[in-house]
Amino acid sequence: MPYTVIPTKLPEVLILEPKVFGDARGFFFESFNARDFTQCTGLNVEFVQDNHSKSAKGVLRGLHYQVQHAQGKLVRVSHGEVFDVAVDLRRSSPTFGQWDGVMLSADNKRQLWIPPGFAHGFLVTSDSAEFLYKTTDYWHPQYERSLLWSDANIGIDWPTTLPPLLAEKDASATGLAQAEVYA
Repeated sequence: MPYTVIPTKLPEVLILEPKVFGDARGFFFESFNARDFTQCTGLNVEFVQDNHSKSAKGVLRGLHYQVQHAQGKLVRVSHGEVFDVAVDLRRSSPTFGQWDGVMLSADNKRQLWIPPGFAHGFLVTSDSAEFLYKTTDYWHPQYERSLLWSDANIGIDWPTTLPPLLAEKDASATGLAQAEVYA
């Protein structure tokens, strides 16, 4: 198998470890192959947009989602390390309001699949990080929402003791009790 698929406590959120070929020259791996992704996960998704961000240590981006045109995301880190988080926002789900997080880094080459219906965010834990993600729908700013990263009703255990660096939209985000969520 081209990927090892590791379940998380949120059944639809998956950690993917690609098969990495390395020698004295360095390494090679396929970061994405649609046929292999479908074979390993059982998911047949179409990615329509690739995004790339760079952030400094302590930056927290998220928790983002779109209330219409919900996006599935396949995310990975090409430089540095982040703590990546998904929160289930599907009211009909048995895991509604629950979260899981995983360390993604250039070293471990892990990827995380976050399906539509989840909020997503990450905290940079290295000096800087470059973050890559594929999405199943386009960005629609009028439908974008931010879920409060520090909402006690969710209780994310972020690996930091310092206040994160936030964009204004993330600093003033909505808590779960007031958030627009999915059916």
